[in-house]
Amino acid sequence: MYITTASSSATSLLRATRPKLFSPSPSRTFAYPRSFAPYSSRTSSAVTRSLRASLPRWSHRLHRASPQIRAVAPAAQRFRREIATMANENPFSGNLTSLPKPGGGEFGKFYSLPSLNDPRIDRLPYSIRILLESAIRNCDNFQVKKEDVEKILDWENTSTKQVEIPFKPARVLLQDFTGVPAVVDLACMRDAMNKLGSDSNKINPLVPVDLVIDHSVQVDIARSENAVQANMELEFQRNKERFAFLKWGSTAFRNMLVVPPGSGIVHQVNLEYLGRVVFNNEGLLYPDSVVGTDSHTTMIDGLGVAGWGVGGIEAEAAMLGQPMSMVLPGVVGFKLSGKLRDGVTATDLVLTVTQILRKHGVVGKFVEFYGDGMGELSLADRATIANMSPEYGATMGFFPVDHVTLQYLKLTGRSDETVAMIESYLRENKLFVDYSEPQQDRVYSSYLELNLSDVEPCMSGPKRPHDRVPLKEMKADWHACLDNKVGFKGFAIPKEAQGKVAKFDFHGQPAELKHGSVVIAAITSCTNTSNPSVMLGAGLVAKKAHELGLQVKPWVKTSLAPGSGVVTKYLLQSGLQKYLNEQGFHIVGFGCTTCIGNSGELDESVSSAISENDIVAAAVLSGNRNFEGRVHPLTRANYLASPPLVVAYALAGTVDIDFEKEPIGTGKDGKNVYLRDIWPSTEEIATVVQSSVLPDMFRSTYEAITKGNPMWNQLQVPAATLYSWDPNSTYIHEPPYFKNMTMDPPGPHGVKDAYCLLNFGDSITTDHISPAGSIHKDSPAAKYLLERGVERKDFNSYGSRRGNDEVMARGTFANIRLLNKLLNGEVGPMTIHIPTGEKLYVFDAATRYKASGQDTIVLAGAEYGSGSSRDWAAKGPMLLGVKAVIAKSFERIHRSNLVGMGIIPLCFKAGEDADTLGLTGHERYTIDLPSKINEIRPGQDVTVTTDNGKSFTCTVRFDTEVELAYFNHGGILPYVIRNLIKQ
Repeated sequence: MYITTASSSATSLLRATRPKLFSPSPSRTFAYPRSFAPYSSRTSSAVTRSLRASLPRWSHRLHRASPQIRAVAPAAQRFRREIATMANENPFSGNLTSLPKPGGGEFGKFYSLPSLNDPRIDRLPYSIRILLESAIRNCDNFQVKKEDVEKILDWENTSTKQVEIPFKPARVLLQDFTGVPAVVDLACMRDAMNKLGSDSNKINPLVPVDLVIDHSVQVDIARSENAVQANMELEFQRNKERFAFLKWGSTAFRNMLVVPPGSGIVHQVNLEYLGRVVFNNEGLLYPDSVVGTDSHTTMIDGLGVAGWGVGGIEAEAAMLGQPMSMVLPGVVGFKLSGKLRDGVTATDLVLTVTQILRKHGVVGKFVEFYGDGMGELSLADRATIANMSPEYGATMGFFPVDHVTLQYLKLTGRSDETVAMIESYLRENKLFVDYSEPQQDRVYSSYLELNLSDVEPCMSGPKRPHDRVPLKEMKADWHACLDNKVGFKGFAIPKEAQGKVAKFDFHGQPAELKHGSVVIAAITSCTNTSNPSVMLGAGLVAKKAHELGLQVKPWVKTSLAPGSGVVTKYLLQSGLQKYLNEQGFHIVGFGCTTCIGNSGELDESVSSAISENDIVAAAVLSGNRNFEGRVHPLTRANYLASPPLVVAYALAGTVDIDFEKEPIGTGKDGKNVYLRDIWPSTEEIATVVQSSVLPDMFRSTYEAITKGNPMWNQLQVPAATLYSWDPNSTYIHEPPYFKNMTMDPPGPHGVKDAYCLLNFGDSITTDHISPAGSIHKDSPAAKYLLERGVERKDFNSYGSRRGNDEVMARGTFANIRLLNKLLNGEVGPMTIHIPTGEKLYVFDAATRYKASGQDTIVLAGAEYGSGSSRDWAAKGPMLLGVKAVIAKSFERIHRSNLVGMGIIPLCFKAGEDADTLGLTGHERYTIDLPSKINEIRPGQDVTVTTDNGKSFTCTVRFDTEVELAYFNHGGILPYVIRNLIKQ
């Protein structure tokens, strides 16, 4: 919902819907931010007020728009005429329809799709219908035009033509790694507004913003009954300043809810609690939709809520009232049939789906699942598949709402009245799938099909989530990886060294490691911990193993990080947590741990054995990311697996095993124990799920979620609306983005005689560009912290220091597994300073270039910027002076982040790359970009020349006119500030 001004705190329009998940209870407390209340059905007298609130009434402001802003679009000549004639009323107001309650009265009013009487709607994918409803509801003939509605209605024809549409999400979701820099930017924007003589209170979220603090917990303590409390105490010691800053933000900014540490992971909290499915905003009904600053925001798609990850920079603009500009996507229809075989898990399914979709090619597209097999998938199974949309490359992996969705809403404590409203609204508006009725064929851009019975147990790795390995082939695949040259599927270990045994002493006990030895086994939050079947399945594996006398070796770092407190309750209810504890899988905290690199230190004896013997050690985790250097610096092989398989590999102690033919170990009776002996049947798991996962667990967990904990509640924060920056802080630092900003946009810029800072191959991830994990002791960031009196033990992680631009600039391209062609095969966070030929840390080389007034560019291969939606992967290069990235292709979110920071994304022409063009990176590059913004078109070709006479053509990846506007202003945030000041 968008409102007239950010400062109108008295207006009821800001009561923008906290989820009414439970029946009202006098004892229930909830710490709502100012001007914030749970949604409920309102009387019709409130409808007129809420309908006005739903319309983005910005036209009166834009009468004062500056010539520079108005000249951005190619259709600038029409701009004044449109402003002069624009109507404030929604042209679709006649399509408002009442939704009656079964017992009398009404739930509210809604913009009815059936009332359009357009036969094209029935052929639209459900995911596109959600975009259509949003466009109709928000249509004001300026920000959202009738032509935009027509584009979506005509999706069958327009989706192939790269047409641009605006989209206004209902809410924004943040986690603390990405939330801290977002709040830092908002605080800094307030200062910029002040300096430019405007009202700083205009910087306020205009849509509901939920921030879940979940990425700061590390596995410092494992295998201990006290691990949760001990890790949380360490978390607060390291992050007290960050947490206090976020707590300040929750009071300084309206419409912002902060969920305290120790509550769970953002995606599971979103699924179980924050997701509305349908908003009832003072009598106006509309579908829930969300953009989040974590790429796995897509997990909510399993609930039938349209949601996807965006960069933090895009999310900030959405918070501040900017419509998101997006290319109307194609939709891949993925038909599911059959049923999973006994013993096959949802994790096996998602890894299979990921491989299929990655092969098919779905970048920038929606994937919509349908078919008879949908009835065989629980909501948790669907959420598991939706979660890994970034891994298969789609914007969304969408599951329309059906009866399974409604059952889950009731299971997780949503009230009967709320569920009845949701079902009634979605049915009436053609947004509900009833598989008991005949299905009308929908049109998709392309079609895929999977029979669930074909899915087999599998893993993915050792370095990428879409490199699936059937479990029966794992041993052979591992040996091939040892043999293969260094790459995604290779370690190049000489044959004579593959049998090496590193013997060491582990706390007085003899121990040994080999290539493939498991040193980390983590059931970690995100993809799987929201799924009771695989979590309880892991507990059953631990129980059966314990009863047979198997035990995990003590030097394997085992951990269990649930995604919410509900998991703990059903593990205790089932009696299985004690068996997980017996195998070392004690609960270590509630949040994102190993998968984000917060795996903590290995025991010193284990670390030494790995390092001194050059062992290719393995981690097995139930997460969704296993890129090089992400999980732990010392685990070169990282495999994604289901929670039951994580326990199994921890017991085996190695990935070098054929589970079908080789025993996991020897039982207490002296007999061999095989995986089949400890693997639970699907029926066993279902029985435990039925008896252990109860609605009251969800109610009691989430009734208390915002009460916090003593450490959080004791944090003292100032009441000021402007942040008082501490120049000595190493966590929160005022960024330099707006220091020299004026009201005049800088305009477009080409690049002249730029040096190549780095020359990359394919699949450079945001983890390579801006790592989230540990800060290496010899890095420029470490040097910076040491100079400021920070001891090495207190370095924390890059992710935790994202509020400090000085640390993050030094951490840019600091991944220890970085492979830069300028170094001729050497791995590490270094580069060649071309003018002198010196090998330097990337930060140091970039600093030299900047000091000499020399621009830089980056050369890259395919899928540049894949992985997490990490805004610092764009902010960092900008601060290093990078002006352009020339790549074969970009990951969707990262490309838009680059534009948002004023960096030019360029794509080589098909069939070309740096190698085929004979580029070494030692050249100097000039990019001939027009100097006037109205001479640049989305997707146009430009010429790049080098100082040695080479010339080639690239495509400029400004994909929309809005992105051109951002580029003209030097980035998205300066654009927003200038617009707000002019309002």
